[in-house]
Amino acid sequence: MSDLVNIALRLAAARVPVLPLRAGKVPFGNCPDCRDNACGGRPNMKTPGSCRCPGVCHAWAAATTDPAVIVSPSWAAAWRRAVCVGYHPGGAGLTVVDLDDADAITWARGFLPATRIVPTTRGEHWIYRGAMTSRNKVRPGVDIKSTMSYARYLGPGTGKMTDLPDAVRALTAKEPRPARPAPFAVPAPAGAGECRHRSLSYLERGIAMAEQRITEASSAVHVTVYRTFLAVLSVHGRCACLTDSHVGRLFAAAQAKGESLRHCTDAWANARTALGM
Repeated sequence: MSDLVNIALRLAAARVPVLPLRAGKVPFGNCPDCRDNACGGRPNMKTPGSCRCPGVCHAWAAATTDPAVIVSPSWAAAWRRAVCVGYHPGGAGLTVVDLDDADAITWARGFLPATRIVPTTRGEHWIYRGAMTSRNKVRPGVDIKSTMSYARYLGPGTGKMTDLPDAVRALTAKEPRPARPAPFAVPAPAGAGECRHRSLSYLERGIAMAEQRITEASSAVHVTVYRTFLAVLSVHGRCACLTDSHVGRLFAAAQAKGESLRHCTDAWANARTALGM
């Protein structure tokens, strides 16, 4: 039995759905009977079907925790050609924040809560407990891998795994339409509770990185502004540390990119509503 199969069996025993990945770190293609989902798909896909194919078909949906499937003859050929083990994070109740370069890692260290970290070839995987919608390119060098997605298994990593924070969920959020026109004024900060952060420098670093994210947006500025506001509020919006000055800095950065004050106010109000503030 190959090392990859042994790794897959250990993960499956821990209730992590696994699948073999071929060269290029991608899933194997569907068999002829399943090509273009002609079979109707697999039962564990988003749209349930009637596929009974025993092979490694339908990409992430092929992932399984069944050891009999993993060692079956129908998977043997795939394992012989495989270069690594993949897994379905959402199927294990996990979310992987895939940080693809040094800049993305720097951003995460200043903006996201610590969790289990797995080094990758070019960056890091930050793994959180909890599943969410997957989406690539939520910001430069950052992908979200969870439901209907797969990630490479690169080892157990280090650090204590923590719960999926609102700051990560906010990265995939779409801005809703405002219910009514908002007043032309910088709104008051959201919270007045006890601060849970180690120091005010943590807040200052987060605001500075939020300003940078808005300033560096080369496209989809509307969406970037909303997601940035949502991320800042998800981390800092429920304590008294967020001041009018901080909010004003975010608005100024957005307006420097061509956003109107009305849009800034609407985006801030929509972000607060989305977080139940």
